[in-house]
Amino acid sequence: MPATARYEWLTHIRATDPGAIAEAAAGRRRRDLPGAGERLLIIAADHPARGALSVRDRPLAMGSRHDLLDRLQTALARPGVDGVLASPDVLEDLLLLGALEGKLAFGSMNRGGLQGSVFELDDRFTGFDADSIGAMRLDGGKMLCRIDPADHATADTLESCARAVTELARGRLVAMVEPFWAGRSESGVLRNDLSPEAVIRSISVAQALGATSAYTWLKIPVVAEMERVLAATTLPALLLGGDPPDTGAAYADWHRALGLPGVRGLVVGRALLYPSDDDVATAVDGAAALVREAHA
Repeated sequence: MPATARYEWLTHIRATDPGAIAEAAAGRRRRDLPGAGERLLIIAADHPARGALSVRDRPLAMGSRHDLLDRLQTALARPGVDGVLASPDVLEDLLLLGALEGKLAFGSMNRGGLQGSVFELDDRFTGFDADSIGAMRLDGGKMLCRIDPADHATADTLESCARAVTELARGRLVAMVEPFWAGRSESGVLRNDLSPEAVIRSISVAQALGATSAYTWLKIPVVAEMERVLAATTLPALLLGGDPPDTGAAYADWHRALGLPGVRGLVVGRALLYPSDDDVATAVDGAAALVREAHA
């Protein structure tokens, strides 16, 4: 059956019974956050919301919602996958599909800094807010916090992230903060600085956002000198996957970093959902094995 036909009923429900989304959220079977020593594998799928559709040499890889939902359902059904991070539209589709039963679900909050835009650092909260995350019985919210000392928009983004951390903590919800020290090239392209020093600096700023850090988790890249990087914080850290050109090297890096103190798991999207051979199940199983090995 064509993907369009398979998902036509989602469009029908959205058109005729939009309240079904809230009903699905209210009835969803949840799971607990990790216990002592347990590590998580979370699938990330919030990239399209800021216009970031490319994977490696495929500029519109994430452009088909039907294909993305196929891949997400395959990933979420694999043993060892603990949950998903996504924008409201994607999470709602997954709720209606019944794909989030017994899973952790994190809502993506600020997607306004569209990839490649002149206002990319003016990263406004165009997605979930703390109230909607609580109302939908999600487990927390994620925010991107890029810091460019040369761009005035950074100040507003920092303030908005701090407010979101405070509001999530008020509801006892996890605030997943993804910080980067960033800057623009001579051609105007925004680049994240992935040197250990820059990552440490970004962590130092991010962990101090909000009136309390009691519910703050960090989502950080795997870079050189990870022991030194993780020594910059006492907050739980999740490793982000990104879009690595060499998946084999990325798996080796994840394996090394997962065993470090303070690391509570992996948050990976494109590398697992769009592997070079398109075998989502095998890619996810490989990452899950790394997480299980680190837990053991």
